[in-house]
Parts: sequence; C-alpha cells; structure tokens
Amino acid sequence: MAFDIDVLIVFADRDNESAKSELGWVSQFKKFLELMLTQVLGEKPNVLLKGEYDTITAPNLSNVGTLVTLLSKDFIQSGQCLDHTETFYKTISGLSIKGRNRVFKVFKAPLTVQEQPPRLRELLGYEMYQLDPDSGEIKEYTDYFSTEAERQYWMKMVDLTYDIYESLLLLKDNSGSSEVKTIYKRKTIYLAETGHDLSVQRNIIKRELQRHGYNVLPNQTLPGTQYELDQIVKRDLEDCNLSIHLIGSAYGEIPEGTDKSVVDIQNKLAAEKSLRAKENKQEFTRLIWISPNLVHASERQKAFIENIKRDVEAQEGAEILQTPLEDFKNIMREELQEEGDKRIVDDSGGRSIYFMLDKVDHQEAKPFIDLIRQAGFTVLMPEFEGELLELRQKHIENLRNLDAAVIYKGKVNEQWVRMKALDLLKAPGFGRKKPIIAKAIVTSPGSTMNAESFKNQNLRVIEGDQQRSIESLKSFLQEFNA
Repeated sequence: MAFDIDVLIVFADRDNESAKSELGWVSQFKKFLELMLTQVLGEKPNVLLKGEYDTITAPNLSNVGTLVTLLSKDFIQSGQCLDHTETFYKTISGLSIKGRNRVFKVFKAPLTVQEQPPRLRELLGYEMYQLDPDSGEIKEYTDYFSTEAERQYWMKMVDLTYDIYESLLLLKDNSGSSEVKTIYKRKTIYLAETGHDLSVQRNIIKRELQRHGYNVLPNQTLPGTQYELDQIVKRDLEDCNLSIHLIGSAYGEIPEGTDKSVVDIQNKLAAEKSLRAKENKQEFTRLIWISPNLVHASERQKAFIENIKRDVEAQEGAEILQTPLEDFKNIMREELQEEGDKRIVDDSGGRSIYFMLDKVDHQEAKPFIDLIRQAGFTVLMPEFEGELLELRQKHIENLRNLDAAVIYKGKVNEQWVRMKALDLLKAPGFGRKKPIIAKAIVTSPGSTMNAESFKNQNLRVIEGDQQRSIESLKSFLQEFNA
C-alpha cells in the first residue's frame, strides 16, 4: 500500500523552541532521520512534522505510514499530541504488518512507565537525551559530533532508522517482493532482557545481530506482572532456536506476583523450552554469559548464579561461559556460523583503507584507488550491485574492518559526503575493536565543498587539481604509514 506521508513526527511545540539562528531540537531530529532514511531506502522519504501536516485532508491519518512520537513532559501534557497518537492507533487497527511496529517511541527526556501514554508503554523506546553519569543531570545534545553523541544519540538514531525502514518496506510492498521475503526468512534469536548494569552490552549485541539479518526478540517492553511476562516470554521463545542470556551484578527487576527477577524468569522459561525441544527432537540452543566481574553483586545474585552453575535443570541445553565479553561474542558468532548463517564479523588482516565513493564517480576516482593499492594498502570498496540490505551489510563490514578511510566527492553532493562522515562516527557501534587512525575527503577538480564544516570531525580535506590532490594523498598515506 502507498502512503502520502512515510513518517509523521508528533511533538510538543515547546520541544522545538530555539534561538532564531538555530534549528530546534525536533527540526534537527527530523533532518538527521530524513538523511539516514534516504541512505537506507535509496530514495528520499516524505518525513513531516505535525505542524507541516494538514489534518483537514486526512483527519484520521490514513495517509500516514509510520508515526514517531517524541516523548517529554510537555508531550504528555499536550492534548493535541495525545489525540494525534490515539487517532493513528484507531486508523491502523487491524492493519498490522507481520509484527512490525508502525508507531515509534523516542524519548527526548526520561519518563517513567506510568508517566507515558498507556498506548505507548509496551513499545521499545529510543533514548535521545544525554545523561551525565556523575551528576545524573539530563541535558540535550548541542554538539551532535561529540563522543557522547556518537555513543548514544547516533546509535539510537541508527536503530530507529533501520526499524522504520523495515516497516516502510513492508508497508510499500504487499505483493511480497523477494527483498521483503528475505527479511522474514532470517532466523530469530531471543536476547534476554538484563539487569541495568548490562543494558549497554545487551544493546551492542542486539545491534550487531540486527545489522546482520537476525530478528531479535523481545521486541516490546516486557510486562510488569508475572502472568503477562510468562505469556510474552513463552510466546517469543517459541519463535526462536537460540536464546542468549547476559548475567551481571544486578539481579534485575522483580515483576508483581513473584519474588523472582525478570532475568531469572527468562532463564527458567528458556530452560523449559530447551527440555521440550530435546524431547521433540527440535533444535534449541542457549548461551549464558556470566560476567567475570561480580564484585558488586548482591548475595541474592550470587546465589542465582551459583544455582545456574550447579542446577542440572537450569543448565538444560545451555553453554555457560564466564569469560571476557569479547570472548563470549566470538563464541556466539561461531555458534551462529555453525548453524549455517553468515559470519557476523570478518576481521581483515593488514592495514586497510575504506575508499568510500558513489558508483557514478568510480571511473574518475580510479587514479586515487590505484595510488592507495600501489602504496601497499588493502583497499576496501563499497558494492554497487545487489539488494539494498546486502549492500548495507557490506558497507558496515567495511566500517568495522578499516584502519583509515577516504571519502571521494565527485558528482555527489555535500549531503552524501556528510552521511558518509557520520557513518565513520557511528562505526564503534557496529562492533569496531580499534580506533580509526586517519580520515580524509578527496574532492574532484571543480568540486566545491565547505571544508570548514568537517574540521571538528578530524577529517582532512584534499582539494585542487588531480596532480595536486594525488600529491596530497601521497602525503596523507605516508603519515598514516608512520
């Protein structure tokens, strides 16, 4: 089905207030989301703020594909925001798309579950605010290229972009194209919710699995009562042939109606699933990682961990590892590879440079590519033919494996260059284990660009005629080699 509006962003007006010379927070958010969706969709989506949307032409929001709600204290006090959300839910009733969400919950500021609109409580949220770990102070991001923004804002933006992308794919093609089918043939993995101390580690693993074609469950906020929790976890486990459990120092939240934590309950239900699978000769594997650092674990948590190690029933079908997290992730990758899936990471040997260019500039950029190869470097290149998801996967593998990067600006516009530069900033979230040593932008003769705007990203801009650019690139490579 086709929609006039791909993404409608609902927000409280006060959340977009700013100095006249600057874009407001919401307008910045829209700009970045639109850029990233354009990159993954291969075409510019129609993304609108609610103020740009004429409800007279479609008062029931029937011409809107997906809704993004920007939650804050002002949002929940805005009758108009709540009305828009409720109207959209009524419009999409019965129009689910294979379990994919059409409503997305972004936190501009933290809110408790009880403070959130009831319609949105079960949705997974994307936290886009800055939390000072020392003072606990909540701040808005003003420097979108800072280290803190790289770790939080951009990682969540990547997650949100891909989740909206998959929903839009299904909404736009009900005929079941091969690309859509490919997405839903992939394996499903249950990545258990963790205690608060491992939420970052869980998110890194989740992102890595998703970017390489796996469905990851649970895909909603788990209920706060034992009965509902059991039902949801059992349902999700039935769709999976692998569950992953990360256990640290925190015992985890305890739902109403039980004295067991969410972490404990998920492990118990996965063990039961494993026993049933064994009896029915079905495949179901469990990987349990226990943090080697349990200095701050409570006595109850220590007892829970000892029970996992000793209890035969708790161990049913499980491989239990108490190793550094990176070692566990390697074992997880091997497990997935043994099942016949694609290898999640491909660490390249030697020193490699990712030459980022568009297909339209390939011929023009050849002298620069040849120069890098002659200097003894492995040149990583993007692929231009194939399905969009496969091309994106190759791009992410290159971001993970490069030592240095060169972005080539020929016929492409500056917006394209900026998106590639942002990808380099986001590279740590794709599983990089080493810093990017050097980054440069090479422009073709006659190509114009605002070089000043890239300085704060530590990007060298190489401009001028071809001969001068080649000499500058040689200098760049010599410095990199040193």
